[in-house]
Amino acid sequence: MTGPAGTGKTTLLQHFVETTEKTVVVAAPTGVAALAVGGQTLHSLLRLPLGLIGDADLGYCPRETLQMLRAIDVLVIDEVSMVSADVMDAIDKRLRQAKKRGTIPFGGVQLVMFGDLYQLAPVVSGKTEREFYTDRYASPWFFDASVWKHTTLRTVVLETVYRQKDPEFQRVLHALRDGTIDADTGRMLNERGAIPPDDPDIITLATTNATVRSINQSRLESLAGDVQIALAEIEGEFGTSSQYPADDELALKLGAQVMFLRNDTAADGPRWVNGTIGVVTDIGDTVEVDIDGERVEVEPVTWEKVRYDYDAGTKQISSEVIAQFTQFPLRLAWAVTIHKAQGKTLDEAMIDLGPRAFAAGQTYVAFSRLTSLDGLHLARPLKPSDIIVDQDVKRFFETATNDAGALW
Repeated sequence: MTGPAGTGKTTLLQHFVETTEKTVVVAAPTGVAALAVGGQTLHSLLRLPLGLIGDADLGYCPRETLQMLRAIDVLVIDEVSMVSADVMDAIDKRLRQAKKRGTIPFGGVQLVMFGDLYQLAPVVSGKTEREFYTDRYASPWFFDASVWKHTTLRTVVLETVYRQKDPEFQRVLHALRDGTIDADTGRMLNERGAIPPDDPDIITLATTNATVRSINQSRLESLAGDVQIALAEIEGEFGTSSQYPADDELALKLGAQVMFLRNDTAADGPRWVNGTIGVVTDIGDTVEVDIDGERVEVEPVTWEKVRYDYDAGTKQISSEVIAQFTQFPLRLAWAVTIHKAQGKTLDEAMIDLGPRAFAAGQTYVAFSRLTSLDGLHLARPLKPSDIIVDQDVKRFFETATNDAGALW
């Protein structure tokens, strides 16, 4: 299940999980991605070893885990583009083992996978991993896993974009996504991007953490008053700080520009959504934030890390909360990295690609956060070298067909 940014992939995932009568578990390749969809990491769920796996034994798997996996009808994987071919083959191996159906791909479990291959790529670290994938697979991408030689990988492409309403901007984003942007379009983007923003505080989307930290620290220090620190409450084993859904130490001042990190769940309707920008106007047991002239009171929220369990008596799968992270759903937002802006919707932003974009899809991700061309500002002119498209992804889509009839 794929499609450009803003086509509703996450909404569709949630709808499927909530409405299907099948026994479903949800997983993702990283802790942050798993938290976003209320699931578990693939390595934790399937008890997979870390690092390259190859032909190695998958190692010990507790009886309770095998029982739980045996009860699964459907495994939903979000952000599947970050799953490597090696891990996909390991998923196949573990599910065949659990289901005791060694000759059937994935042991007969249906995989429903979500993600935009033009946005996030699998991470390949170091010479050893690069040589491994070169020797064993056509590419590190999940779609080149060996298991697909024995079963069909069906592709459903969501085509209706809800984030951007302007057909011209949709056309531009499509060209950025697949690398077909022409010189005239490039000049138009640079002309639009050169228009200075009316608001000097618009958010900057940058390529590196160093740039983001520098901008946010400088702007915070320029504000009058003392810094106030909100400490997160962490219960259970939540993992390392890189897996936290928000800052464990949130530094704020009156006047600080912040971004909301999750949707509001107020009973009378949401006052903000994931990605809304506001300004801190009061700090106490709660944080008051001004959003376009309306002041809202923000309380700490709790993110839950779950683990799936199997009840042998009822023969049902249930999810258990094993850790909690409680913090204000806010982040300093004079600047954020392009990577952390994924999933966010912004009306206006300054895009700073630094000396050059360095990752496939990076420029596309930045531009596709915006709702319209009116909100586009560029720290420097866009260059042809900033538009990087993974050639293996292009190869995949050249052979894949949009099989909408494959929907469960």
